[in-house]
Amino acid sequence: MDMRVAAYAVVTDDDDRLLLARWTEGRRLAWTLPGGGLEPGEAPEAAVRREVREETGYTVEVGELLGIHSRVIPASQRVQESSVPLHTLRIVYRAKVTGGKLRFETEGSTDRAEWFSLSDAAALQRVKLIDIALRMAGLR
Repeated sequence: MDMRVAAYAVVTDDDDRLLLARWTEGRRLAWTLPGGGLEPGEAPEAAVRREVREETGYTVEVGELLGIHSRVIPASQRVQESSVPLHTLRIVYRAKVTGGKLRFETEGSTDRAEWFSLSDAAALQRVKLIDIALRMAGLR
């Protein structure tokens, strides 16, 4: 079994909008939380700051650890072809924008970033992690 550890951020603004990135690596385009896999030796807090910056252009202050979501993806459902399952550990934090300017990632796993009201986010084609993280944050 393969394992992937990743860190994600629930980022909201003063208007209670949620910052999302559009993921392009799956079987379909879907909105997700900004974040991604830890590099070897990287702390989860550092990974989430790096990933938010890469995917959205913003620098963030990492806040409360909201929770860790564990999931085993069968080999037949993995994005990349494989003969073994993938165990994902997704570490979810609250984060607050402290600088930067909204911009889109190039040459990465996402191609856009955008702010959405919580009701608009609920209507998007999205990954399940958004709903899981919003429940962790008490926003659903």
